[in-house]
Amino acid sequence: MYYTQTPPYFLLAAGLFIAITSGLAFSAVLKGAVGDWYEKKSTRSISKLQGLDLQLPFFGICAGSCVCLASGMSSFCFTAKIAYAMAAPLIFLSAGLVWSQLKNNLALLESGNPRAFELDV
Repeated sequence: MYYTQTPPYFLLAAGLFIAITSGLAFSAVLKGAVGDWYEKKSTRSISKLQGLDLQLPFFGICAGSCVCLASGMSSFCFTAKIAYAMAAPLIFLSAGLVWSQLKNNLALLESGNPRAFELDV
């Protein structure tokens, strides 16, 4: 007889917690730097965002999302290797696209376009 493993509920919750807390940190750093730039109109604030201050929370969001997604997939009869093999490329390729879009928006903001972060078209 074949018995399946217990689904990794702890990893699912831990990944979700890591992604949410990293997202809150990412939001606070981004809002603070853009607000600082808006007050001072200094390009140093925008160029600082390309450093570790913003990259570390962004990586936390990606890692937490990857663990959460892979753990959720493991709950539905995927092995851990297959779940992480599917979740990691999906999350990190999407993260690369989001990061490049963020860099483009920051470049627009730095060039003087105040509508760089407006979502209403």
